[in-house]
Amino acid sequence: MTLHPRDWSSIPEMTASVARTSFPKGNPYMKMRDELGVLYLDTDFITLFRADCGQTALSPGQLALISVMQFAEGLTDRQAAEAVRSRIDWKYALGLEITDSGFNYSVLSEWRSRLIAAGRESQLLDKMLGHFMDKGWLKARGKARTDSTHVIGAIRKMNRLECVGETLRHALNQLATVADEWLLTVVNQDWSERYGTRFEQYRLPKSETEKQSLVLTIGCDGHHLLSALYDPLSPEWLRQLKAVEILRCVWIQQYGWCKGKVYWREADNLPPHKQLITSPYDIEARNRTKRDTNWTGYTVHLTETCDRDLPHLITNVETTPATTGDVEMTQVIHQALADKHLLPQQHIVDTAYVDAQHLLKA
Repeated sequence: MTLHPRDWSSIPEMTASVARTSFPKGNPYMKMRDELGVLYLDTDFITLFRADCGQTALSPGQLALISVMQFAEGLTDRQAAEAVRSRIDWKYALGLEITDSGFNYSVLSEWRSRLIAAGRESQLLDKMLGHFMDKGWLKARGKARTDSTHVIGAIRKMNRLECVGETLRHALNQLATVADEWLLTVVNQDWSERYGTRFEQYRLPKSETEKQSLVLTIGCDGHHLLSALYDPLSPEWLRQLKAVEILRCVWIQQYGWCKGKVYWREADNLPPHKQLITSPYDIEARNRTKRDTNWTGYTVHLTETCDRDLPHLITNVETTPATTGDVEMTQVIHQALADKHLLPQQHIVDTAYVDAQHLLKA
């Protein structure tokens, strides 16, 4: 995919006329465009695309701004693509013709993947902060505050039995996709019935005896599959599959092997929450309880300015697994602010972020 940078600095006359007639007092997106101009240029992202010929890429500058507006309104990719097609204020902010038919919603996911693969996801915030500095809305050595909040992972919360069942089912599904003939030589006849549908609490046995029996059956099935995968006669590339590696790690965490038999680990013999995989579909999500809140997912640390005479603006965002303590992030946040030349004179945080070493260094 090749990028041919375009200039979006002017708003098409028809788009401007219709937007100002529809919103005589303006609206947030129109005011944003009038005040800040073009937030993101195509040339800001030119290194994300190949220099050789190929399919012409959609404007990354526009996709970046669409991503920001999508997040602001909590829209799905389909809804955001529909807003580009149908909303006058979005067309005004993006500098699009009123007749522009937009794009397929899948482009947004591809765009995010391209940003993340290049490690450039923070560029959207950094470019915006540059505009704010030019406007005089941001200054170093002011006042800032940082706090954290929980982010629930985009996964279903599972108990241990559901987790091992889904982990094995996930591995079987991937193997069936890429090595179906090999898999047929390994699985038993009753596996299709046992792992054909998603493991959910209401489908599981009710009695504890039956649950324990199912736990050991799943454990033996997983051990059988892993033994076959790591047999020297099996294709080595199968062991490199992500779902297979997840299966191996979960079985180490949840099961043990003693005297030729698989056993289910007791709760006090599990890894700490910082290491424990809670879902095969997001292996970085962790479970944590903080005061009255229990969640599986992540923690986000938001830093914003809080000077009296200036707008309150978010200047740094750090996302960590839920089990990472706030105190572990204080120095990381300070370094990120220093890199942006936005270290505050006074940094307001709660006690979870502070220890003696931080006070000494600060």
